[in-house]
Amino acid sequence: MIQLLLRRYYALPRNIKILILISGFLSIIWLIYFAFFRPNPNGWARVSKVGITLPLRYPIHGIDVSHHNGEIDWKKVVKMRFEDDYKIEFAFLKATEGITHADRQFERNWEHVKKAGLKRGAYHFYIAWREPVGQAKNFINSVKLKKGDLAPVLDIEQNSLKSDDKIIREIGIWLDLVEKHYGKKPIIYTNPNFYKKFIKGNYDDYPLWIADYSRESLKGYKSTLWFWQHNKNGWVEGIRGTVDFNVFLGNKADLDDLCL
Repeated sequence: MIQLLLRRYYALPRNIKILILISGFLSIIWLIYFAFFRPNPNGWARVSKVGITLPLRYPIHGIDVSHHNGEIDWKKVVKMRFEDDYKIEFAFLKATEGITHADRQFERNWEHVKKAGLKRGAYHFYIAWREPVGQAKNFINSVKLKKGDLAPVLDIEQNSLKSDDKIIREIGIWLDLVEKHYGKKPIIYTNPNFYKKFIKGNYDDYPLWIADYSRESLKGYKSTLWFWQHNKNGWVEGIRGTVDFNVFLGNKADLDDLCL
């Protein structure tokens, strides 16, 4: 195979052979730059303990889970240390979905996360083709937030046949009802496409949690961006299978400000 390629290469016109050599040389230069000299402002580093790269510029790391993660040993989660004594410091738990569904692991997770000493938060998975009032009531009836808990979270990542304007208005209804009940502005969790389509320019004053696995740094978001879900394939002691990894973009005082 190699001999065949070499014969074909030598048969090419001289100018084509020169172009191939230059292209190969530039590719090697780029690979060397990419491996050793590219800017790394977020301190991305491979952490074998969790099986993924982490942005170690940020010291506060956390996870989010649902019943898909099974029964979790939160004592092991809180004891785990990785890369210069980093640890899991917060956990968001799926509480509800749509108008009637409640996550079957929520109550257990909610209790055990508190006992383990982690910051805890609860999120509602929003179904865009359902009406927002019933969805807000489902969350409110299922989640009893206490002082020190993170603000409630609206997870919006599904579209529907409704118009964009109607979806935007109904998101606002959920946010208003939940904020009035808990006395705290909810956090909005979404992805880059949904952020641009439904959140940006409409709900810029709400704390933002973005799920973006494709970038080494985040650009184009407002100053209210606080949480970054950067990978969904991490490993944590006490959890079977992979888990979503998040980082908090502020300091401990900022994290406390997002709590009740």
